[in-house]
Amino acid sequence: MKAVTYQGRRKIKVKEAEDASLRRKDDILVRITCSAICGSDLHIYNGELKSMSDNYIIGHEPVGIVEEVGPEVTAVKKGDRVVIPFCASCGSCFYCMNHMESQCDYSNDAKDTGGYLGFGDNYGGFQGAQAELLRVPFGDSMPFIVPENSELEDEKLVLLTDTAPTALWGVEHAGVRKGDTVIVLGCGPVGLLAQKMAWLKGASRVIAVDHVEYRLQHAKKTNRVEAFNFRETKDIGFYLRELTKGGADVVIDCVGLDAKRTAVETIETALMLQGGSLGALRIAVDAVRKFGTIMLVGLYGLKYNAFPLGAMYERNVTLKMGIAPVNHYIPVLYEMMIGGKLDPSDIITHRLPLTDAEKGYRLFNDKEDGCIKVILKP
Repeated sequence: MKAVTYQGRRKIKVKEAEDASLRRKDDILVRITCSAICGSDLHIYNGELKSMSDNYIIGHEPVGIVEEVGPEVTAVKKGDRVVIPFCASCGSCFYCMNHMESQCDYSNDAKDTGGYLGFGDNYGGFQGAQAELLRVPFGDSMPFIVPENSELEDEKLVLLTDTAPTALWGVEHAGVRKGDTVIVLGCGPVGLLAQKMAWLKGASRVIAVDHVEYRLQHAKKTNRVEAFNFRETKDIGFYLRELTKGGADVVIDCVGLDAKRTAVETIETALMLQGGSLGALRIAVDAVRKFGTIMLVGLYGLKYNAFPLGAMYERNVTLKMGIAPVNHYIPVLYEMMIGGKLDPSDIITHRLPLTDAEKGYRLFNDKEDGCIKVILKP
């Protein structure tokens, strides 16, 4: 089968790989009809996930058709059209039973976190979804079966695998309520959808921050937000606190590792003394109100120096974070989409064959050609 493989920092290659196959009795095999490139994939592409090995198949946002099922699988059958969440989840442990699927107890033997498709041996060892075939574990609990009469195209359904649920979870977990002022840091795919979700939750004001002008223009046009380029506004965090008369009720950081680094952060990150930049978090700390909430949705590294703990503590700021438990959000968002309440597909800017994945990664990573979200089709 053809698959997108990691070959080192800034190097991926579409190559022939061994066909995915069933390994356990509760596995299913899915023929991929559509996948997407996620911002988290760019961290792999840029060599920021140190556990990746060469030739590992990457990607974690798949839609496809069930081709084979293990003997213990009863919930799906060959021919079913399915959406596969990126979180591997058994469906029966404490975490899965309580809508915390991203920390499933039985999906990762390497360490005490959940397991995720395409993230390497440290996160369950599951090969990724940017391929023609995908082995999916926990076949009775992972897939969302698309109703046979559904008219939603694959490229809309693929946004249910990660991007849209992550945005909705970020807004809900942050506790956005009717009348709140919400600042969203980052106008990438998750940030743009978080802006939509904030309006749907009743926010009275939504403000977007980024430094890529075409993404800011997209946010203003499609999401009716106030948009600010942090490179053009000195001390953007304090400026926004003043603009909102004391700070935002909620600041959602959809940036994480993508934040611009100081010279010291760049050196320390290269020496593995630092997990990346704290630039977005610093803006969030400056922009949030007293007793407000900061929600970290963007992917962060493992350790940080000069963490602004005191600045949050002395103003009673609540900090929340983590990897979105997307699985239980898929049916909810599906109903919102077919009911006309939500259409997340305006973030899609590029549709490419799987064989052009290298081009897709380059455009997305280098922010060329107005790229926001790339769809790949085998």
